[in-house]
Amino acid sequence: MTNTSFADLNLPTPLLRSLQQAGMTEAFPIQAATLPDALAGRDVLGRAQTGSGKTLAFGLALLARLDGGKARPKQPRALVLVPTRELAMQVADVLIPLAKSLGLWCRTAVGGMAFTRQADALARGVDLLIATPGRLSDHVRQGTCRLDQVSFVALDEADQMADMGFLPQVREILDLTPEDGQRLLFSATLDGDVSKLVKRYLHNPVTHSVAPVTASVTTMDHYLLQISHQDKLGVITEIGAREGRTIMFMRTKHHVDRLTTKLRAAGVHAGALHGGKTQGQRNRVLADFKEGRATVLVATDVAARGIHVDDVSLVLHVDPAADHKDYLHRAGRTARAGASGTVVTLVTRDQRRTVQRLIDKAGVKPKSVLVRPGDEELSRITGARTPSGVPVVEPHRPTRAPAGRQGGRGQGGRGRPPFGGRRDGGARGGRPQQRAPRRPSRSHA
Repeated sequence: MTNTSFADLNLPTPLLRSLQQAGMTEAFPIQAATLPDALAGRDVLGRAQTGSGKTLAFGLALLARLDGGKARPKQPRALVLVPTRELAMQVADVLIPLAKSLGLWCRTAVGGMAFTRQADALARGVDLLIATPGRLSDHVRQGTCRLDQVSFVALDEADQMADMGFLPQVREILDLTPEDGQRLLFSATLDGDVSKLVKRYLHNPVTHSVAPVTASVTTMDHYLLQISHQDKLGVITEIGAREGRTIMFMRTKHHVDRLTTKLRAAGVHAGALHGGKTQGQRNRVLADFKEGRATVLVATDVAARGIHVDDVSLVLHVDPAADHKDYLHRAGRTARAGASGTVVTLVTRDQRRTVQRLIDKAGVKPKSVLVRPGDEELSRITGARTPSGVPVVEPHRPTRAPAGRQGGRGQGGRGRPPFGGRRDGGARGGRPQQRAPRRPSRSHA
């Protein structure tokens, strides 16, 4: 297949210049496939695995379409909806420098961060808003954001938003945007609830698929390591002591914290990431991992699609994934953008049948190996080493109260009525009502 350069895609000159300065000249397949239609104003469905370059695929299209316009206070012109705070930050890191090259304002609205600061930015005018559904609902409810001028909407990781139960909020949000606006939807899968969303909100969309639903990354090596319960911690600790960046996935926040503590006690520089931490804590953990101060990140599935760290050479499923989609999203943290990587699942005797069914659905053909701590085969596959045994001491950091609790539950928004409900004075049913901005309560001041 012929390579497509960004210069061939009729992007505004300042965008091309910024891309070139960042060393990006050739478009990834998903970008080359979707950008011509998106730039022409068509609704687009893009199916591609995580790590395939979707952010620039929709981001460049939105910025090019926004070029030359000006935002009004509290009325963004374009919106990117993402399921997690981490993914919002990742998208912002990519798009803010590009937006600046066009003189456009790009900002985020996510839970766990100061609501009033976001409201101030919206009041000054935002061209492109990157938001999680729950926090955007908060802003609409408080009158700090209106969506009737949002002519362009991109939904990123739509299948994860469906899996996390966010689609009712996503529908409420889309109902407040102009019906004739342009919609771009990107997802690893386009079935189930995502398909319903497409039918309701996209008009004659063009579909571009550059990856099958099953695993397609040929630069990943997949392994099932058969272990006993009593050997499990020893195997994990030796894998944690390997050279290179490692992400370990577990099912619950409690188990993440407990394993991280045990790894640090054994001399492994590990950090914990899950939804129970404040945004400041999550930012510090990710910064430590990206900058090499921590070589192991222990995370729940909430982080599976929100982490974009280069050179993660090993993904370890300490707990097997809940389903084949979660397996693929976890695995997608390695072998990004053509790099190579290893994906390892630990399997005890009682998990064998469940894991085999999951692997078959994921379209993966892993090698199965029986291992114990200290085995040469364990070292060959994962780079496992004996840990130092010198406990890792947590550096002292000044503490302060977490910001951003004013706006409710942040990005999650589960367990409360949609923002068209009676709590905020909207209609009981049907299309949510946008009310005139009102003065925030004292807790928001």
